Amino acid sequence: MDDDCTMKLTNLNTRDGIGANSMFVEIGPFKILIDAGLDPKSIGREALPDYSFIDSALDFMVLTHCHLDHLGSLPVIMRRHPQAPILCSVPTANLAPRMLINSYNVMMRQREELHIPEYPLYPQSDIHAIEKQFMTLPFERPRIFDKDGQELTVTLYASGHIPGAAGVLFEYKHRRVFFTGDVLFRNMNIIRGAAFPTGKLDVLVTETTRGDTLRKTDHTYEEELKRFIHTIHRTILQGGSVLIPVFALGRMQEVLFILNEAMRDGAIPECPVFASGLGVALVDHLDALTKKTGLVNFRKKILQDLNAKPLARDLMPGVDLQPKGIYVLSSGMLVESTPSYLAAASMLGHPHNAICFVGYCDPDTPGGRLLATPHDDSYSFPTLDYVTRVRAHVERFDMSGHADREELLDFAINASPRAIVLTHGDPSARAWFEDEFYAHPVTASAKIINAEPSMYYDV
Repeated sequence: MDDDCTMKLTNLNTRDGIGANSMFVEIGPFKILIDAGLDPKSIGREALPDYSFIDSALDFMVLTHCHLDHLGSLPVIMRRHPQAPILCSVPTANLAPRMLINSYNVMMRQREELHIPEYPLYPQSDIHAIEKQFMTLPFERPRIFDKDGQELTVTLYASGHIPGAAGVLFEYKHRRVFFTGDVLFRNMNIIRGAAFPTGKLDVLVTETTRGDTLRKTDHTYEEELKRFIHTIHRTILQGGSVLIPVFALGRMQEVLFILNEAMRDGAIPECPVFASGLGVALVDHLDALTKKTGLVNFRKKILQDLNAKPLARDLMPGVDLQPKGIYVLSSGMLVESTPSYLAAASMLGHPHNAICFVGYCDPDTPGGRLLATPHDDSYSFPTLDYVTRVRAHVERFDMSGHADREELLDFAINASPRAIVLTHGDPSARAWFEDEFYAHPVTASAKIINAEPSMYYDV
């Protein structure tokens, strides 16, 4: 950019990887916050972004989507900047309060169980105050903001990933700056894939989640889906149960949609289906969004067709689940004290069962550790004071809600930006993108910034 168009970007995430996602953007006279997450692997105020870098009033915030690593500290920063509108899509404005209420309830429970006196990080009244600050923007409809005689055009673009997820394009003095947010280009059953801006970008800020994940040359999503359904079919016929740990928003509803279609077509035998956690509570919201906006495709009738029941409350580690069936439970990474964690402790020691992971698992989470544990080795559930052998079939299916690294690489090459900022990825994932961009003739001359925690950059 020209000197008078320089953008200053500060990564407020204090962890070197996927954590409390938040970016402070200064472009011309405008001061903007993009996302306000919580680090799911940290406790208390250590989970917050470093908001001390924000030294003046925010003009507005942009909320790309409702996963807690992007949303969870929004009430904290809003208390400091109550005048700032929150730009987001209609589905995000609808879903965010429910996600924050769940986070508040989890913090209240952890306050007692883990003795964390600083929890909750905000009162419920702050969640209700946020609802008044949402300014919803339709996808691909520009909105112009004025300040000090300057204009900034803001446009949201659907980014796939989960209902309501968005990337954001800033246009200032004929320069174009695009933040991808979290991305999935492939269509899902419940939402369409990303539809990003075309043409040249001056600055691209891109997620890098799957930079460590090699695309198999013979892999297609359709083949992976067939393998997933076949595993469920085989396990049920052999008298076992299937646990599918899922993220509550987006992933649970997508899996329920797939199961309903497969049972209707006879690809999976009729059997009991259990669904528990926040994902079930979100079904009414998604049903309403389906009717009102057309941006989502999920009806609560799917739960009724599956005759889905809640998980029993009296689970015991090592005591196999009854009745046998399919258990679609949050959380997707088997976080302690969640329904999927409790069910895994019951199922893991029994060879007729299967645990099927369908999304990203951080290596440091219980789910990530289970995926790295060889069959028949010991696995520990520390909060339950329980250890068992890995006897169940444990497998990961590549059905991620994030774009393949090659797809993001292609998007960046086609945009031919002058500067590329790498975010939202573990160090090795960001390093892969950095190497690939330097190696490609189109992007080799670009300024490539591997965004470090609590650092600012001029781009």
